[in-house]
Amino acid sequence: MTFAYQGHILIKNVKNVFLFMPLSKQTDLKERLFFTAQDVARAYGITLPSAHVLCTRYVRQGVFIRLKKNFYVLERNWERYGNREFFKIGNFLQVPSYVSCMSALAFYGITTQVQRGWFENITTRRSAKMEAGGVLFLYHKVQPRLYFGFTKQDGVFIASPEKAFLDAAYLHSLGLYPLDWSSLNLDALDKRGLVALLEPFSPQVKERIGKECRI
Repeated sequence: MTFAYQGHILIKNVKNVFLFMPLSKQTDLKERLFFTAQDVARAYGITLPSAHVLCTRYVRQGVFIRLKKNFYVLERNWERYGNREFFKIGNFLQVPSYVSCMSALAFYGITTQVQRGWFENITTRRSAKMEAGGVLFLYHKVQPRLYFGFTKQDGVFIASPEKAFLDAAYLHSLGLYPLDWSSLNLDALDKRGLVALLEPFSPQVKERIGKECRI
């Protein structure tokens, strides 16, 4: 809960404590999807060590949400974020990565079976889970030869519908991913595009995709 008061923002944090923050400084940070201690130092005109102390204090007080080391979001911004913003944050939390699997398939309307506050990504780095503000970002590792089939759309790296489906099927074939085939509208996929993307995948994946998609 926030109120404007004499050039400050009066913020009621998660502990029901009201805090005064300079309106002009909050406005600087409000425009950012996320920010660092360096950004806080510039906005408040303080030293970097002081900015780190301030960030730690505001995380504890519920004003900032810590995404990972030296990455923060204003809590009042977080409440308004939708899938597009969370997709972008997911791209930045682990680099390289792109949105895929059920998160991408739900975005394209190919499935309605996706958990709220749950965002899946593909990476060539280690598999990982990161939680922030009640939102979970998952990263599934694949071999570099399978890291393709995505584009940048409105600032978000996201798999094509066909590649998102193949990523999920591939991870499922390894026993690393629960995939409900019946929840997918496979008729919405571009079958020619699917065949073109299948080449580097294992015979097991190719066989299952051929059976499910009748290609």
